[in-house]
Amino acid sequence: MEQVAVGRTFGYARVSSADQNLARQIDALLAFGVDQRLIFSDKASGKDFCRPSYQRLLRRMRAGDTMVVKSIDRLGRSYDDIIEEWRRITKERRVHIVVLDMPLLDTREERGGLTGEFIADVVLQLLSYVAQVERDNIRQRQAEGIAAARARGVRFGRPALEQPREFEQVRRAYRAHEITGAQAAIACRVSRSTFMRWMSET
Repeated sequence: MEQVAVGRTFGYARVSSADQNLARQIDALLAFGVDQRLIFSDKASGKDFCRPSYQRLLRRMRAGDTMVVKSIDRLGRSYDDIIEEWRRITKERRVHIVVLDMPLLDTREERGGLTGEFIADVVLQLLSYVAQVERDNIRQRQAEGIAAARARGVRFGRPALEQPREFEQVRRAYRAHEITGAQAAIACRVSRSTFMRWMSET
């Protein structure tokens, strides 16, 4: 890989909501040596990368610069999205990334005889795989739990509405075409679809 000039070191911090505190992340970035003026922060969800400060950071960074984050989930919450953004930053923009909580996620050059970029890419792919396996396991455990609960007679969803005392009288009037379905539903204080479902069950 062609070497790029050593550039500036930026920091990025993020919390998901306005009532959360950025101090711990910013302290870690300062301890790493990031200049306070080069730290960007957002109080926004990690569902995507459309965050004001993050976008300003991307516009500031140039090839050879380094972006430092406290942990990988500060970039985003989906590993698939993180991998795509990681590739865009490191391969297209040629900016290094350092994740303080996971030293192997450091794309700066030549560590231990192997390029940091190669090691970081492998680790990130592994993390993505582990996260996907865990999501699949959670879904499987949920499905097994639901199946076991149903086998014990547990019912899911909203509890069924009880038919009012006047339902039988209203039902007979509806059968005799004395009232409409809408009028019957009003008399029973339910929606027309609920009344018609009750009728289909009788």
